[in-house]
Amino acid sequence: MSSTKTVKVDFGDGRIADMPVLKASIGQDVIDIRTLGSFGMWSYDPAFLATAACESKITFIDGDKGQLFYRGYPIEQLAEHSTHLEGAYLLLHGELPTTQQKEEFESSIRQHTMINEQLVRLFNGFQRNAHPMAMLTGVVGAMAAFYPDAFDFQNLDSRSDAIHRLIAKMPTVTAMCYRYTNGLPFMYPQNNLDYSSNFLRMMFGNPCEEYKVNPVIAKALDTIFLLHADHEQNASTSTVRVAGSSGTHPFSAIAAGIACLWGPAHGGANEAVLKMLEEIGSEDNVDNYVAGVKDKKYRLMGFGHRVYKNMDPRANIIRKTCYEVLDALGKHNDPLFKLAMKLEKHALSDPYFIEKKLYPNVDFYSGIILRAIGIPMDMFTAIFALARVVGWLAQWQEMITEETLKISRPRQLYTGYTARDYIPIDKRI
Repeated sequence: MSSTKTVKVDFGDGRIADMPVLKASIGQDVIDIRTLGSFGMWSYDPAFLATAACESKITFIDGDKGQLFYRGYPIEQLAEHSTHLEGAYLLLHGELPTTQQKEEFESSIRQHTMINEQLVRLFNGFQRNAHPMAMLTGVVGAMAAFYPDAFDFQNLDSRSDAIHRLIAKMPTVTAMCYRYTNGLPFMYPQNNLDYSSNFLRMMFGNPCEEYKVNPVIAKALDTIFLLHADHEQNASTSTVRVAGSSGTHPFSAIAAGIACLWGPAHGGANEAVLKMLEEIGSEDNVDNYVAGVKDKKYRLMGFGHRVYKNMDPRANIIRKTCYEVLDALGKHNDPLFKLAMKLEKHALSDPYFIEKKLYPNVDFYSGIILRAIGIPMDMFTAIFALARVVGWLAQWQEMITEETLKISRPRQLYTGYTARDYIPIDKRI
């Protein structure tokens, strides 16, 4: 961080403070208000919408231009040339790996795909109809009990082991959530498969038969993982940072992030897309639904984005992937997909959508892909968590290695009662 100028803050009582302006490499500069408390004042910013809570070098979003960068690399280039695990290495280490580094990283991930058998038994404590995110939160949190050495995260080897274990075990645990809910036997990892193919086999394989991976589906899933790996300081990432700032076990910090992601306002967007499509019902109802959206009778899910004021850059990538999956599975004639494509056509050509920049976002297409693959809606957010664990770990690692690390402690604007005296129960009205 560097300061090239200051801004004056007038407190209205004769006191004027010079607050440094910290220069960003790209994006918005920030006013350093860390000394504000010494003036007897705090800032007020509900939901932290105008507050930079940390300094980071990992991910950058330019919402106005519709750009997303991992460590400076445009997401379009990574999606075309890279894989999820190579992207994971980049997010964690800051640079793309050499051939040797990539092989060593992937080998380490393969070595940690199994989970302790006691954790397998833990699933029996859940109801069969338990939500996958409830199970995922519980099992990931419970894993902390099996790796107490991860508390020594200032030790580089210990920290690397914790990170590799979580990335490796998330597909295993996520697939087990699906299998348990559906009364299916667990499929243990097969480490001669790549990351996404291994996950597909653990999800849909049959222990009595050899599972044949469809390369188009495996590639599509890997693309979804890569596109969702990190997205700056969103709610779940901020949760991981806040939890991690206390020095808690990294698995516990990640479990906190999973719990936050479960909220429908955060991780449930692609599930909401499919629910909307089911509500529309058929292609014949699309025009009426669009008219209702314009009249503000209906809410359009999977279009526009809180951060991107232009096209979500991930949507352009995954749109192509979506059509490849539908082609590979022969599902272009599926009524729900035909309905979705008609709705997409409206969004890309209707002046109302264009003027309001309500373009299809990544959630619109990812939901369609996951449904086509055969993943049920209640698993969508769990898939999101599987992908995002990479970014959470990168952000956690960045935070706990900072020299200025402090436990998070937001302030408040108190508007409740002032001091008052206790009233005995027999005198209360």
